[in-house]
Amino acid sequence: MRVGVVKEIKKDEYRVALTPAGARELVGHGHDVVVETTAGVGSSFADEAYVAAGATIASCEDTWATCDMVMKVKEPLEPEYSRIREGQILFTYLHLAPDEALTKALINTGATCIAYETVETDDRKLPLLAPMSEVAGRLAPQMGAHCLEKPKGGRGILLAGLPGVAPAKVVVLGGGIVGYNAAMIAVGMQADVWVLERSVDRMRELENMMDGRITLEISNQQMVEEAISNADMVIGAVLVAGARAPRLVTKDMLSGMKEGSVLVDVAIDQGGCFETSKPTTHSDPTYVVDGVVHYCVANMPGAVPITSTRGLTNVTLPYAELLANRGLEDAMRFSKPLARGVNVMAGKVTNQPVAESHGLPYTHLSDLIDGVDPSI
Repeated sequence: MRVGVVKEIKKDEYRVALTPAGARELVGHGHDVVVETTAGVGSSFADEAYVAAGATIASCEDTWATCDMVMKVKEPLEPEYSRIREGQILFTYLHLAPDEALTKALINTGATCIAYETVETDDRKLPLLAPMSEVAGRLAPQMGAHCLEKPKGGRGILLAGLPGVAPAKVVVLGGGIVGYNAAMIAVGMQADVWVLERSVDRMRELENMMDGRITLEISNQQMVEEAISNADMVIGAVLVAGARAPRLVTKDMLSGMKEGSVLVDVAIDQGGCFETSKPTTHSDPTYVVDGVVHYCVANMPGAVPITSTRGLTNVTLPYAELLANRGLEDAMRFSKPLARGVNVMAGKVTNQPVAESHGLPYTHLSDLIDGVDPSI
């Protein structure tokens, strides 16, 4: 198979979908790897490193036009829509549930579009989302702490406090991978950390994992209102796989929050879990609503591309190899997790939450590929 790696064009996005080491593995399996020129520079991978790994360097046009599978990091932007071909495999983060325009554009391409974030194992884990969730979770308190500084519009409070001065209160909404990592870092920064989670079993796990260093509360509307009313920082870390994030904090709730407090919406890729959230960039990361600072950068891991690119390749490469070695249809028959990752194929939406989000017809993948497990 001819595998292409294109340069990201999203603002302030420095990651690349494949490291030179990953390219070398694919070349070693007999595949052609084509990398768009300077695609890896933002992650400190020069074109020469890919050439040394056996890859070919090409223009943007040639990479898109000649490759059977294109690997990316972020969802295609409008200038890229016309480059996607019928029958081509697109393998990247897509986050289609909040983006009707992109969903319809991909339907019109006739390509097979596999979303990293919906590749799901039988035990409900999301292996291709996990490392970026870890990065975003670990970045969230760091970014939020910066936003709490007075020159940045925040309250002017230090997360750790001082002897005789109380630390900041950090409320984390959701106790999954993002929430756990956010809590871990916030605890390390000596904040007073509260985690709100719906699952009692997960709270028991977090209690053990955090050795009792956080306060755990059940997540419901009343508890959310109470917790954020005296919080200095609120980190939104909720996820419903493939679907739009639930709105846990309404605009009306902001009036009960402290002036200069900070909301960090890690769920912004899936539409955001605060009603007042809208995507921002690393260059212009914040805005203020009703005195509350909002940090809603839609590609948080892009701020640390060397770490993020290596972590992403570690988990995506085995699936890319599976697609390249077996071909699309056989790979789908062989791997249920990969089959669950297909969001759009042959002009059909094959992910039910995405279809429901936009009122579009849903087609099960087994209706398009013989032999795919109909139970996935």
